[in-house]
Amino acid sequence: MNASTDLLVDAFGRIRESVEDAVAGLDPEDLGTRPDDDANSIGWLVWHLTRIQDDHVAGVAGTEQLWTSDGWYDRFGLPFSPDDTGYGHSGKQVAAVRDLTAELLTDYHGAVHDNTVQYLAGVDDKDMKRVVDRAWTPPVTLGVRLISVVADDLQHAGQAAYVRGLLGR
Repeated sequence: MNASTDLLVDAFGRIRESVEDAVAGLDPEDLGTRPDDDANSIGWLVWHLTRIQDDHVAGVAGTEQLWTSDGWYDRFGLPFSPDDTGYGHSGKQVAAVRDLTAELLTDYHGAVHDNTVQYLAGVDDKDMKRVVDRAWTPPVTLGVRLISVVADDLQHAGQAAYVRGLLGR
């Protein structure tokens, strides 16, 4: 590991801790509660942030997502296609993410976290400049993609913590 990957491992570890704190002790009803019809539930937020991390890390690593390769898609049993990450979901789609347990969410997130850390162990500073997505202007480098995942995940973990606070937990 090097300075860049050490910082990323620390950042992803903070996301892991935030996810665990957000769902600890909550039942499926709590995890599915939405403050209003336009808001996201804790369960949806944690599922989505984990899907994004799984999708994006698999994309830069050139591997299959754990969602499908390790059977998480089947375990969750959600009414979405296997490639759905929740991006752009409507309120109706958010409401369909229900009956999840804290254990299922943290187990999937833990597997994705461990996979991310394992991937980062093989990355060095020069890899951070490798272009991984030419669909944007400027093209996206590995470093930018990984920071984007960290930023997105931390925002959603914070939202989950906020919703938990609204529940009085």
